[in-house]
Amino acid sequence: MGGPVGWWREKSTPAKVETYTRWSFHFFGVIEVFAVGLAALGEAGSGVGVWLLLVVAVHAVVGAVTASRALDWTRGQREQPVRLLWVLAAVTAVIAVGTIGLAEHGPGGEEVESAAGAVFGGVLVFGAGTIALGVRNRRRVFGIVAGFAAGAASVAWPIGAPAPAALLTGLAVLVGGGFLAFTSIFSVWLLNAVYELDAARETRARLAVAEERLRFGRDLHDVLGRNLAVIALKSELAVQLARRERPEAVEQMIEVQRIAQDSQREVRDVVRGYRDADLAAELAGAKGVLTAAGIECEMTEEACELPAEVQSALGWVVREATTNVLRHGDAGRCAVGLRTTQGHVVLTVENDGAGTASEGGGSGLAGLRERLAAVDGTLEAGHAGDGRFRVVARVPVSGAAG
Repeated sequence: MGGPVGWWREKSTPAKVETYTRWSFHFFGVIEVFAVGLAALGEAGSGVGVWLLLVVAVHAVVGAVTASRALDWTRGQREQPVRLLWVLAAVTAVIAVGTIGLAEHGPGGEEVESAAGAVFGGVLVFGAGTIALGVRNRRRVFGIVAGFAAGAASVAWPIGAPAPAALLTGLAVLVGGGFLAFTSIFSVWLLNAVYELDAARETRARLAVAEERLRFGRDLHDVLGRNLAVIALKSELAVQLARRERPEAVEQMIEVQRIAQDSQREVRDVVRGYRDADLAAELAGAKGVLTAAGIECEMTEEACELPAEVQSALGWVVREATTNVLRHGDAGRCAVGLRTTQGHVVLTVENDGAGTASEGGGSGLAGLRERLAAVDGTLEAGHAGDGRFRVVARVPVSGAAG
């Protein structure tokens, strides 16, 4: 699926959260233009109002660029945009001072003074909230917001505003700027938390693989360690006896041959146990893993007797399909069903939130088809519409009955 929908679905969950966060900060600029700039235009008229709208638009653009660079810095993708933060602070100060001058010495009228006052408070609020995004220390964030509020109050009072009005102006900047600063900090914290959770999930998957390798290694060591030591000792003894032309050397080599054959059989049993997958255990494990990952899992299972080779093949289907649900897409619900219908045992794994990857690719699905072919089974995998991906394994009842 192409277009914006396909572009969005191809993104991972952390990438979606980052895109949403980034465009939320850009939307702050749009809000500033509409809530402050257009309001000033409507109140001051087409003359002074147009200039007020333009300066607010310039401030919004600088703020959006600063927010984007600051967000890159929080993700470790670039250095801290210190110069750009100072530029935004300077632009904010210039616009604030300019609006004060406009209210005091510009064209008369309460409409112009009211519009200039709205722009004065608006740019200070959005400036403080955006600059807080580029600062990591919370005390500095509080200092920035408090400084903007104190500056607004200290400037409004000397130019003739009553003390209560100046105090209310500073309080409005403190509340508005503090809200935007808190929003910025919380958004960055949430984004970092999502990336950390995604990294933790990847680490958990790698640890599971490493643990399985360690278990396999321990089993091989337990099987081969003692037998290889005995083979080495008996071979050395047979060499010594052969040099002395003792007939017992033949008996020792026969014993070595027997131990080697036993070791081969035990290794095959270990490998067979590693390759085989118990269907009931895989179904229970899939439900537990999906539930732990926050995915709603619906399990429907009909009681049926299956031979070991069929259970192993279907168990691998469950294991591989569950792995794909966790690794690919952004599933919120997964349904697993096992039933007997039309002379076949049918295993279905279906999940939502599927991406737009190729339906037939991947060595995992090819391996599953080979396993199912050994029991005359088939595998179908592909998109089922509405962002759903479905894997269906079919094994004839005759093959399942052995």
